[in-house]
Amino acid sequence: MKIGVLLKQVPDTETRIKLKPDGSGIDESDIKWVVNPYDEFAVEEALQLKEKRGGEVVIVSAGPPRVVEAMRTALAMGADRGIRIDTTGMALCAYTTALMLAKAAEKEGFDLLLGGKQAVDDDNAQVLQGVAELLGRPIVSIVEKITVGDDGKTLTVQRPVAGGIKEVINLSLPALLGCEKGLNTPRYPSLPGIMKAKAKPMVELKGSELLSGEVRKVEPVKHMLPPERQAGKKITGEPAEVVEQLVKWLREEAKVV
Repeated sequence: MKIGVLLKQVPDTETRIKLKPDGSGIDESDIKWVVNPYDEFAVEEALQLKEKRGGEVVIVSAGPPRVVEAMRTALAMGADRGIRIDTTGMALCAYTTALMLAKAAEKEGFDLLLGGKQAVDDDNAQVLQGVAELLGRPIVSIVEKITVGDDGKTLTVQRPVAGGIKEVINLSLPALLGCEKGLNTPRYPSLPGIMKAKAKPMVELKGSELLSGEVRKVEPVKHMLPPERQAGKKITGEPAEVVEQLVKWLREEAKVV
């Protein structure tokens, strides 16, 4: 089974984001970059499938040269090789990112494409769906359990639905799956794995060539930080007094009743 993993490098979730003075984007000068947490579950699932059924795991990522570090982490976990789409200096949106990834994936002819259900930086959960649409393949997201059929050509996946209900879906390969927390427990790269990762093949594709003149469909206007959270109000007294004060505040100040 040939499995591709769409991986994104994102700011560490503990990083304090700062904006550029003109609001045109984030200041990347002091950011620690990591593998998107949801993509780690995709990498681990791909490795487990390879261990059970054989095959190859290929990491596909779009970004500037720094994304190689995240890709090497996945290679150290056990992936076989990497494909980096160079996007240096490019203005992208979810559509153009999906288009580049889809063209790279199409050349490889993956049986299965895995990715995180969303990236924790922009949080828009659009790229994986875009890749599926462009490739004309079925997609299921958010997936918390994956079973490959005995024929190696079908999948049974489970996804959570509101209210604790589980939805079980059967689909045929090739397909795409968006991975959720709880699907597995990602392994840590071993020291031998880290050493081997340095020698594993990684090819580079030019994003501009893959886009063939296509431009982004969404143009960001300005980036703004959310307003500082205001201090809450505490009401004390007897229950009847508290209720009266609360209703008065909701009506006169909050103006919600």
